[in-house]
Amino acid sequence: MSLLTVTNIRHTYGTRIILDGVILSVERGEKIGLVGRNGSGKTTLMRLIRGDMEPDSGSVQLQKGSRIGYLSQHPEFEESDTVREAAARAFEKLNALHQELHAVYEDMAKADEKTLDRLLKRQADLETEISSEGGYAIDHKIDATLHGLGFNEAQVTQKVSTLSGGEKARLGLARLLLESPDMLLLDEPTNHLDIDGRQWLEDFLANEYEGAVLVVSHDRWLLDRVVKRIVEVERGVLRDYPGNYHDYISLRQERMLTDSRKHAKQLDKIRSEEAFIRKFKEGQRAKQARGRASRLERFKENELVERPMELDVMRLKLPTPPRVGDILIATEGLGQTFEERVMFENFDIVVRPGDRIGIIGPNGVGKTTLIRTILGDLESVAGEVRKSPRLSVGWFRQNQSHIDLSLEVWEYLQSVIVSNDGDTRASEQQARDLAGAFLFSGREQDKQLESLSGGERSRAVLAGLVSAAHNLVIMDEPSNHLDIPASERLEQALTSFGDKKKHGGAILLVSHDRALLESTCTQLIVFDADGSLEIFQGRYSEYLARKESRARERDRERTRRKEKTPAKAARRNDGRKKDRKKTSALERLSLKDLERKIEQAEAKLREIDESLGEPDIWKDHQACERLQNERTKIRADLEPIEFEWSRRAEENG
Repeated sequence: MSLLTVTNIRHTYGTRIILDGVILSVERGEKIGLVGRNGSGKTTLMRLIRGDMEPDSGSVQLQKGSRIGYLSQHPEFEESDTVREAAARAFEKLNALHQELHAVYEDMAKADEKTLDRLLKRQADLETEISSEGGYAIDHKIDATLHGLGFNEAQVTQKVSTLSGGEKARLGLARLLLESPDMLLLDEPTNHLDIDGRQWLEDFLANEYEGAVLVVSHDRWLLDRVVKRIVEVERGVLRDYPGNYHDYISLRQERMLTDSRKHAKQLDKIRSEEAFIRKFKEGQRAKQARGRASRLERFKENELVERPMELDVMRLKLPTPPRVGDILIATEGLGQTFEERVMFENFDIVVRPGDRIGIIGPNGVGKTTLIRTILGDLESVAGEVRKSPRLSVGWFRQNQSHIDLSLEVWEYLQSVIVSNDGDTRASEQQARDLAGAFLFSGREQDKQLESLSGGERSRAVLAGLVSAAHNLVIMDEPSNHLDIPASERLEQALTSFGDKKKHGGAILLVSHDRALLESTCTQLIVFDADGSLEIFQGRYSEYLARKESRARERDRERTRRKEKTPAKAARRNDGRKKDRKKTSALERLSLKDLERKIEQAEAKLREIDESLGEPDIWKDHQACERLQNERTKIRADLEPIEFEWSRRAEENG
């Protein structure tokens, strides 16, 4: 028997059909991603499964004795609890069992023989229940979960009443995971998590949590690494796809192509029948025409395949930003503090046309502060910033209070974008084409901005931003309120933004969206929790590979330190000899030879980056993976060469 069975669910809001005859089954331990456009009915389905609302018809059955845990967007707590106490409330049943067991022990001390037998049986039952609820080793689980989701030692002792909304959302997720129900319903669980928190959650769901998971998420990286099945909500019905998110995209495109061809053939048939009916609706064959008209209406109602909702690559010509020379912005020795805390110091960077730079790090570490300081929105405490006199900055902020909400979508876009043919003002058709490329349908283009949802408004602002011919576009968490199709359109726009060969625009992207970072950025500014900064030349997957490699090396180093026997010491010496051989091979090269190797490697990296910058490459997952693997190997081979060149340059200087 399935853990959960949903049978013929139908649900409406007024005259709008949200779910129409939905069928779904979930097995124990199954990990499922629930995807679909914003407003398609994903959250409604979750609320129906949980029992928060009743369907118009149909049923939801949960296997007897099973528990469902639901991640609320607004969890409730005892405000006087500390963070740790609030998380520990996940074990209230276990605590109650412990209290009852202590009471049984006390009763045993004064019980007669007949009562003692009953108490011994109750003791055995309680210990079995305690073991099934997590036993006695819960302190470690609480600490590991809180730390994994980004709470440090100081925050663990804070009162819940002092937490922000995002921190409370993370605490709610921690409590839910600790409750360990038979099935988790997760609605956007990564919304308030930084990259480290997202990685921890992925590992927990994929490798530790044994229950079933139904997750609604716009985080494609998580869907690729956790789920083994995708269920899509589209036009009120569910469609099942085996595999992770990448598999779903491939299979969905195949289905859409098949449906599109079938739809076209059916339209040909309809046009032919309609022509016959018009021709013979009067005269001797009128009765036959009426019969065919009746059959045609039944065909349209019962057999006509709907035209697929498109997911093809956006065909959009973006204006080229004005040329500004070789440097857009350069910083030297830049430093910033906040309330006596050093946010960053001695930060040097040069932003050139065509650069795609991602900024990553834990929440609250200073990523947005760095952007504001570079732009001069905040005065630095040290260092200087040099800007090109022709610098034009487009800045996507979390707060969109600067826009005129009375404008319709197409009017807003017309007011901010630059015409492709050089005019200072775009035409209405160009504005509408841009709106359509960013998934605004015909009627939606005529809506006022004030009537849009947060995600729709963000989509409109982003469309205008990348089409306004700025030579520097800065984005602070642009995908926070975007559904997956909108995030993919943003990626396509950013990979087409400007033209590197013509000194196009640069991008600075603050984001926890790893899929967006991976497809868009070829450099990273990495914040550590202590505020230190590193500039990494490469994509996010390369940075992650290096991070994991260094972690493995640290583990190996700890193991080597523990080795005491002469045989192990001899093996260590053999390894060191091999390392010295590699170093001596580079030492034998001249400085000119080293420079030539560096130039060849960098040329190859530029060639790969240009290939990865083409929107079509992301359709071919295997080709994309091959290029990324090749880039990672080149970077790994280049690192010791650059180190040797730098060592020689310092000695000669």
